[in-house]
Amino acid sequence: MDPVFSEEVAAAIAQGTAVLALESTIVAHGLPWPDNLAIGRELEAAARDAGAVPATIAVFDGVAQVGLSAAQLERLARDANSFVKAGAADLPMILARGGNAATTVSATATLAARAGIRVFATGGIGGVHRGDALDVSSDLTTLARTQIALVSAGAKAILDLPRTLEVLETLGVLVVGYRTNGFPAFYTRDSGLRLEHRCDTVEELARVLRARWALDQGGVLIANPIPEEAALPAAQIESAIETALTLAAHDGINGKALTPFLLSELARTTGGASVRANRALALNNVRLGAVLAKAFALK
Repeated sequence: MDPVFSEEVAAAIAQGTAVLALESTIVAHGLPWPDNLAIGRELEAAARDAGAVPATIAVFDGVAQVGLSAAQLERLARDANSFVKAGAADLPMILARGGNAATTVSATATLAARAGIRVFATGGIGGVHRGDALDVSSDLTTLARTQIALVSAGAKAILDLPRTLEVLETLGVLVVGYRTNGFPAFYTRDSGLRLEHRCDTVEELARVLRARWALDQGGVLIANPIPEEAALPAAQIESAIETALTLAAHDGINGKALTPFLLSELARTTGGASVRANRALALNNVRLGAVLAKAFALK
């Protein structure tokens, strides 16, 4: 059940040029139609503009697709309800049963690494949920064992960020701040948590990746803060998160349904400001990811 490549991605891999992996949940489950198609196209265009071939990853009819055609991207967006949200552990069931799936961070990282792609850009990773230290996203364990560099605006702000950073350290994930000494908090540039490692150029990041994988170590989380002009006030977003968490607890919403519910509530209570911030940080991460993929491809 090896992945199938789009013509564009297959050519780039054969030529050793830059390829950037992109997840598909932001298209299938992030926004309603047709806004989801627009953001999918926008992210791919941003990667191309920065010098990398975008490889959006999803599962179509039991086949893992690395790089989507225009028709496949539109199908993913238009028929989003027919695509389940898949983590890495869900992939065998979906592939074996011929299902359709949008890939989360863990599933995207798994398939990208299997395809030989070493750089992946997303919005924010999953982590440890607030109030339940045992509710830990498989994004973290997957990143620990997978040789991939993940560009992210930290972890989603709805999470317990101190515990998430602790788990990353325990798992041996290398966390590097890009032009920052602080761990970003998704919608805001700094959570107040200090990072041990920092790089200020993509060339240095590329050298770090080569050194880490020469040692046969796992993934690297590159913490890239949201652009300053797009960041939201910390007090505003924290208040909105607390309100959303209270409502989720009252309605008994948990598990895989919790994160989409909280993000939807944040969009509602911030009047769409959280969605605009999410778009800005995702594009910012794709631009950095593409430039890093280009630097890494230059052996």
